[in-house]
Amino acid sequence: MKSSIEMSDIKQKQLTDIGVSVLDLVPIVAGKTAADSFKNSLDLAQQVEKLGFTRYWLAEHHNMPGIASSATALLIGHIAGGTSTIRVGSGGIMLPNHAPLVVAEQFGTLETLYPGRIDLGLGRAPGTDQLTAMALRRDLTGNVEDFPRHVEELLGYIGPANPAARVRAVPGEGTDVPVWILGSSTFGAQLAGMLGLPYAFASHFAPAALHHALKVYRESFRPSDTLQKPYAMACVNVTAADTDAEAESLATSLYQSFLSVIRGTARLMQPPVATMDGLWDASEKYAVYQMLRYTFIGAKNTIKDQLQAFLDETQVDEIMVASHIYDHEARVKSYEILGSLFKKS
Repeated sequence: MKSSIEMSDIKQKQLTDIGVSVLDLVPIVAGKTAADSFKNSLDLAQQVEKLGFTRYWLAEHHNMPGIASSATALLIGHIAGGTSTIRVGSGGIMLPNHAPLVVAEQFGTLETLYPGRIDLGLGRAPGTDQLTAMALRRDLTGNVEDFPRHVEELLGYIGPANPAARVRAVPGEGTDVPVWILGSSTFGAQLAGMLGLPYAFASHFAPAALHHALKVYRESFRPSDTLQKPYAMACVNVTAADTDAEAESLATSLYQSFLSVIRGTARLMQPPVATMDGLWDASEKYAVYQMLRYTFIGAKNTIKDQLQAFLDETQVDEIMVASHIYDHEARVKSYEILGSLFKKS
């Protein structure tokens, strides 16, 4: 049990005490192409690097017209090649879609090209529908319950070189790429804790189990060669602008995207609208708001208060932010406002 002094110290944690990072789904916006998205993502990465953000992660999704991050490892190389200091990684690689050896080779290559800057976040969902999952894997004989075994297999490939091993990742072995476990439930939290790995929770779209998962992770954590104490990150949505009203307007693109998700009608990211009234009914609005519980919208001081309250509740070690904003310049501006809240004096 923590002493009263230790608990007091924890409660005093401020935004400036922790890191802030970016989750990029590489959105394709209406009227633009994937090529535009790649250009914008590189520009955003370069901008947040200057602002002192900790890491820039890209998420693996498939068969989604509005998301261009399907070839995640390739995009990580593209972003890392166009930046110089920010960590770049996956948020995450959906391990059921890939052989652990292939992932080890890809990220071993990335780490060799950009030493000390690559993160490997791993998830156990397919990141797509079942038909597309079949096309990715050719069959569905494996299942998510294989995830712990595949994680340990992958860790073996990127760990210390073993000349006696009959299967080796080249490049890969000896690179010790930092591995994170991603999750939206307690399954990944417990696995991350047992393996002594850092943990990232997807509260930007699956908020329900956040607090329980963090508790499970911290209680099940066992120190490892790579991590001596728990390190938890949570992802949230942020839309920041000069005024609360402007931010609320920009956020209608986010609402439209999640409305498409619950309707199963994925499409390109849509421009902001004057009002969502007439675009969703009461039950759809409720469903979207439930998914977006940890979504913070407003001007600088509004966002600061909301994020500080989130930090007070969760005591996470780092916050990762996704910003679903249609206009690229407005998206960059949102991250500029956000970055100023975490900047050390």
